[in-house]
Amino acid sequence: MRRFRHLLERHTLGVKIFQQVHHHLEAQGIKVGTGTIVDATLISVPPSTKNKDKSRDPDMHQTKKDNQWYFGMKAHIGVDSKFKVIHAVAATPANVHDATCLPDLLHGEETRVWGDSAYQGQGEVIHTHAPKAKDFTHRRYRYKDRVDEVERAKNKTKSSVRAKVEHAFFVIKRVFGFVKTRYKGLAKNAHRLFVTCALANLDMMRRRLLRLSRA
Repeated sequence: MRRFRHLLERHTLGVKIFQQVHHHLEAQGIKVGTGTIVDATLISVPPSTKNKDKSRDPDMHQTKKDNQWYFGMKAHIGVDSKFKVIHAVAATPANVHDATCLPDLLHGEETRVWGDSAYQGQGEVIHTHAPKAKDFTHRRYRYKDRVDEVERAKNKTKSSVRAKVEHAFFVIKRVFGFVKTRYKGLAKNAHRLFVTCALANLDMMRRRLLRLSRA
């Protein structure tokens, strides 16, 4: 099993598998549209230091979220707003801000881009990489002494679309078990992330694919 994994990593086949799954889905009429939802999730590193160097993974870093510290990596994905298919993937240490990978998560033909407040103020970046896209990322609505109810309502409407990305993360983490890193080094875990996202796409589209095969 390890030799097979090393073979895949050596030839960067994780990315190719991810791309090949896309080609297969497109051939079945499941094509990425013009709406993209961007998001990132934390993947923790196991706390144990029972390794040769007696140290934690130097490729990983810590970050604080909701008053809690995490050590590990981030999985960044771009998801089609219609089919929930993951069409773009990036892996970084945990301390890299979500918006840093935004250009890598857009395919360029978007007309709408959704994201949480971490992508606020990225309108120029979105326009540069997807000139036709409108920015539907969340906006700040709380201020020191007031709440902007109009902006708050807009965010709630945006969330109804943006929530679709959580299905993809659920499959990645709960169905395929990518809750913690398994290997040392960002490259190896990034490879695993691409393969997992390819499998997640097949899992999310399995019913549609079965219906198409019976037609």
